[in-house]
Amino acid sequence: MDLSSLQNWLDNTSFCVLFITLLLYWVGAAFPGIPALWPLGTSGMAIANLCIAALLGARWIEAGYFPLSNLYESLFFLVWGITTIHLIAENMSRSRLVGVATSPVAMAITAFAALTLPGEMQQSAPLVPALKSNWLMMHVSVMMLSYATLMVGSLLAIAFLVVTRGQNIELRGSSIGNGSYRSDRYRLQRAGTPIPAVEAPTPTPEFTTGFSSDNNGKGLSGNVALLDVVQVETPAQPATATLQPSLSPQRLSLADTLDNISYRIIGLGFPLLTIGIIAGGVWANEAWGSYWSWDPKETWALITWLVFAAYLHARITRGWQGRKPAILAAAGFVVVWICYLGVNLLGKGLHSYGWFF
Repeated sequence: MDLSSLQNWLDNTSFCVLFITLLLYWVGAAFPGIPALWPLGTSGMAIANLCIAALLGARWIEAGYFPLSNLYESLFFLVWGITTIHLIAENMSRSRLVGVATSPVAMAITAFAALTLPGEMQQSAPLVPALKSNWLMMHVSVMMLSYATLMVGSLLAIAFLVVTRGQNIELRGSSIGNGSYRSDRYRLQRAGTPIPAVEAPTPTPEFTTGFSSDNNGKGLSGNVALLDVVQVETPAQPATATLQPSLSPQRLSLADTLDNISYRIIGLGFPLLTIGIIAGGVWANEAWGSYWSWDPKETWALITWLVFAAYLHARITRGWQGRKPAILAAAGFVVVWICYLGVNLLGKGLHSYGWFF
């Protein structure tokens, strides 16, 4: 089998694996009583990640340059980044809902690259003069990794909005800033754990989510499956009162997890985006004699940076948590796609090599 045939086999295999993985995650979410589906979904993501890595490696060997020169190559590199960040986020959160959010996007991108793009756009071609630089690997790879990371973080924020049904619930421990606290009408703990004695009530409500105490409210352990609900009664308020009557404690705990992991993943993607933009400016000065030309791609990269800078600023210094930063991250998901693909499809610019126009 030559390298071209191997690449064709690998891109179709990665699509099939991601499609099966999508089904595993969604069926597992619909029928949580079938625990075997979750590890199968994680294994599917790992297999797809390895197939795409092999595809890019074969492409690199065949073409003789880092495979990020056209739409086909960049789409598969983006999927490789999404699957990699997915595995990291899933390991951090111990929540399989991560796969429910990320697998449809990874599968759709793979289907578009492998099944929709014309054959001539899938073939490697000699690099244009401006791309014959060592900065191709440095700038483009970091930008694509930042796109993948920000997409995963934004998808988890969208999943948070779905889980909470858009309600403005209060969270704790997800941001560095002025966190707020939920009511103590529910205290969650594992099944079979003795119910601790409740001391005299205080005016300030409190909510505990069942995460490990050695994490200091920052890291996440595997203790996210909360089985018993213990109602805490205080003289000030009856035990039947709840702050969010339409959301179960388990759903609130899941929202905590999604909010926390989304924040951490976006916090990882933002420095990558910053480094990629700086590297692009240096490369632009070498290639075109100017660090910044207000090209459509450069302009939207700046807009993307500002959106996620606003997100992190709101969380770190303003203490935003919950719905408002999730909406901002969801808007960032759209902005990332416009920056990555939209400006290349809607108009010409200095970054239009190897695309539709």
